[in-house]
Amino acid sequence: MKIGLLGASGYTGGELLRLLESHPDFEPHFIGAFTHAGEKIINLHPQLVGYGDQLFDSMNISKANECELLFLAMPHGESAAIVSQISGEKKIVDLGADFRLEESDSWKKYYGGEHAGTWVYGMPELPGSRQKIAASSKVANPGCYATAIALGTFPALSVIDASDIVVVAASGTTGAGRSPKVTLLGSEVMNSLTSYKFGGVHQHTPEIEESLARIADTKVGISFTPILAPMPRGILATITARLAKDISSSSLRDLYRNAFKGEEFLSLLPEGMMPRTASVVGSNYVHVQVALDEHSNRVVISVAIDNLGKGAASQAIQNANIMCGLKQDLGLKTYGVGV
Repeated sequence: MKIGLLGASGYTGGELLRLLESHPDFEPHFIGAFTHAGEKIINLHPQLVGYGDQLFDSMNISKANECELLFLAMPHGESAAIVSQISGEKKIVDLGADFRLEESDSWKKYYGGEHAGTWVYGMPELPGSRQKIAASSKVANPGCYATAIALGTFPALSVIDASDIVVVAASGTTGAGRSPKVTLLGSEVMNSLTSYKFGGVHQHTPEIEESLARIADTKVGISFTPILAPMPRGILATITARLAKDISSSSLRDLYRNAFKGEEFLSLLPEGMMPRTASVVGSNYVHVQVALDEHSNRVVISVAIDNLGKGAASQAIQNANIMCGLKQDLGLKTYGVGV
């Protein structure tokens, strides 16, 4: 299949190109960028030596329309304008936020401007999602934090108070994008941790609440504090929620085993083994640990993902595989780096 990638010069675009190079059925045909059009791909993604002297294309909609499947890897607010120029029958996976939210008021509050609409939400492991993705030609790829938090929380929804979920999650600096910022300079982030978008204003908050509310069939409330970690990539999320029902530790683990059964990318780790970001970097895998805090009567969940992998590029390819009737793990069976 001819594949198009719009917004290929960013970190997510580079990860998509890395994965697409070894995908047996997806062949990059159009690799578009904005300000970096005409530059060599390897100048911005020096790891991608297989692309040789190939250049980034300008954002040529005619060439994009030659493709059967398109990945949009652009900042929020930009996908909607591009989509309006693309032939309606094309399959599209949007890695931006434009089509993730159901509530227009939430879009206006957290992003600003007019809400572009809602596409099928592309988190295949959530109950009922895979069938919707397979039947759709337009899929909204989830945010990185939203992926870690929703996948770590949904198995416990039947036993927790969903209105009282507290999350503290640390992400690598690539989660902030490639645009230069003083706060992301190496001298600023090394040997330091800092919270940001503090006090419930992070834009992934409504996305997490909506994705979990569809499963719980009740209102979900998230208190979310993100942290910038001094590493390039990876997310480690710690989720706690008050118990609404009595449950033993073994029964809680059974909930997760049953929810993850048959899901090759979701792993409930053995007791005593904790998720590590290094174990999932470069992969589509999700590592989860869960425990009961009997002192506070809360469930505690730890989740590790790669923010550029399962949090972005590899999940987008997983969604595309499903949309195209292919095995969902095609091109994605690589384990994390580990060290």
